[in-house]
Amino acid sequence: MPINTISFATALTAELDKATEQGAVTGFMADNVLRTKFVGAHTVLIPSVELDGLGDYDHDTGFTRGAVTLTNQSCVLSQDRARSFQIDREDNDETGIATLAGELMGEFVRTCVVPEIDAYVLSKTAGVAVTKSHTVSVGQGSTLKADVYGMFTTAALGVQNVVGFDEPLVCFVNPTVWEAMQQSSALSHQLVVSDFRKGNVNFKVNSINGIPVLPVPASRMKTAFTFYDGIDHSSETNGIDQSCGGFAATANAKNIGMLILPKRAVMLVKKTEKVRTFSPDQNQTADAYKLDYRTYYDAFVRKSMENAIYAYVYQ
Repeated sequence: MPINTISFATALTAELDKATEQGAVTGFMADNVLRTKFVGAHTVLIPSVELDGLGDYDHDTGFTRGAVTLTNQSCVLSQDRARSFQIDREDNDETGIATLAGELMGEFVRTCVVPEIDAYVLSKTAGVAVTKSHTVSVGQGSTLKADVYGMFTTAALGVQNVVGFDEPLVCFVNPTVWEAMQQSSALSHQLVVSDFRKGNVNFKVNSINGIPVLPVPASRMKTAFTFYDGIDHSSETNGIDQSCGGFAATANAKNIGMLILPKRAVMLVKKTEKVRTFSPDQNQTADAYKLDYRTYYDAFVRKSMENAIYAYVYQ
């Protein structure tokens, strides 16, 4: 299929969107977005409802009237990210470029897009727990291996105390905590394999007491990141060349060892993930095939669950 056809671009965009959702450890959060409405290019309205509790029934006057408050939380998407790639005409012919483009963009999503989305979403979510002082820690003079069971149960109970014991939870851990969990005599024998759904796909994951435990690379489990703009500012800043793009933990970032929250607490909202393709004849800047990729997203914590996020954060 020629790279400049609309059907190719549409098919490639759909495949990359699926790869992002299934590859990102936070991809399931896209399933939490219901009835959102975009207003303009940057703002999304997220509905929420508040209901009055039960009142006494009066045998003379009947039911006591309760209030239903429907509101739309106005949220502005902050992550508008993009990259453009070119493949010289001489590097591939028209018949092979579609395959090469698919492989190139698939690798880009796997190695660049997925890690960045995870890093952004997890750091923002952990920030809520830190702001609320909903954190657990290793006891003074103790070790992570000895305390990890108590930390896990304390955090889980803290979440369940807010949302109840029937609400599905999820736990993210970095490699350090994951290793401690597997070495803990109190936790290791409780690890069982269970199903975990992302989009239309079921994955097999480890779980403890019905809570899926999702290991995450340490590079994505930090409290703060700088997301590079893809332009070299080294002459204007502290010598940092951002032309490589991507992201990096800030100098004062802490490690996120564990993050426990309701599975539906965070909404991953994506408006645009589009691939534009141009043949060398359409490309006005070079005799090359051109691939433009753009993704526009953000993550928002449900107000009703802001107090139901617990984290273990350390230097």
